[in-house]
Amino acid sequence: MKPFIAAVAFALVATLSQAQGVRLKDLASFEGVRGNDLVGYGLVVGLDGTGDGLRNSPFTEDMMSNVLERLGVNVTGEQFRAKNVAAVIVTGQLPPFARAGSKLDVTVSAIGDASSLRGGTLVMTPMNAADGKIYAVAQGSIIAGGVVAEGDAAKVVQGVPTAGSIPSGATVEREVAFQFDELASLTIALKSPDFSTASRVERAVNTAIGSPIARMLDSGTISVALERVAASTPAHLIARIENLRIEPDTLARVVVDQRSGTIVISENVRVSRVAVSKGNLTLTVQETPVVSQPNPFSEGETVVVPRTNAAINQGAEVSLAEVPDGTTLSDVVTGLNALGISPNDLIDILKTIKAAGALHAEFVVM
Repeated sequence: MKPFIAAVAFALVATLSQAQGVRLKDLASFEGVRGNDLVGYGLVVGLDGTGDGLRNSPFTEDMMSNVLERLGVNVTGEQFRAKNVAAVIVTGQLPPFARAGSKLDVTVSAIGDASSLRGGTLVMTPMNAADGKIYAVAQGSIIAGGVVAEGDAAKVVQGVPTAGSIPSGATVEREVAFQFDELASLTIALKSPDFSTASRVERAVNTAIGSPIARMLDSGTISVALERVAASTPAHLIARIENLRIEPDTLARVVVDQRSGTIVISENVRVSRVAVSKGNLTLTVQETPVVSQPNPFSEGETVVVPRTNAAINQGAEVSLAEVPDGTTLSDVVTGLNALGISPNDLIDILKTIKAAGALHAEFVVM
């Protein structure tokens, strides 16, 4: 083989091998790189008569009074009859490393008896994290996707008009106190813990860096010693290793959905030697009563004579005999499908094989 052609072939093989596997960033999460949930209690105004009934939702009236008093309006002792106001819960997530002034999307959901939030405007609402501190403030016009059409005798609702969103509707006011660049070690947490996958991640990171800096702690955790990498911050190290291709190892698992008849089989499922017999048993009971009447002008009574037709029909059996050890379940399912087995019958067969101890996989029924 000519050198140029050999080089091209080698590059092609290397490219294909690199394309295999899953990126590390899709298999695991990194310590400190996470979001924080935010929640707030606010008020939506400007609704077209679809707000809370203030007598049925007294918390809406109390909050509206507080808002007006903060704006300098004295409403003590006043009776409210507004129908364009609704109390809502505002939720969102503070992205990792969000800085003051950054924008984030929020979701607004009614908690009273408001029928729709379409056309409403969220009044300035503080959003708290789990520590009780305010990290963002939300305000803006609500985009609600639901529609309500109502008449005197009928009502049609499409979607959910009592919930909506505000794109870039919150502004970050406080930053999370976490110094990511001061970490002495970096922890990689696998989303699906597995010892084989964790070992492959450890080996891939050490190979990429050229130094044994990664150490597997358990099936879901790999620790990376940052002090062993010269002139490297946690951000630089993650940028170097997050695109590493890892071939994850998964548990043998069979997942079935009885409602839709869906069966999903993982790659490593195996079946031991087993024989299966599936018979279609049909029991039919039919009542055909007969009325018996006496002859004309004779003494007698009309009676009902019961007649019952009972039958048991045994359909053709489907047998799967002497399946060799190590056969894949996909081969078994393919063979059963070729015989015309329905999805529900196939699920019953798989359950029976699992109960017999011949199906070597985790069996999950949804």
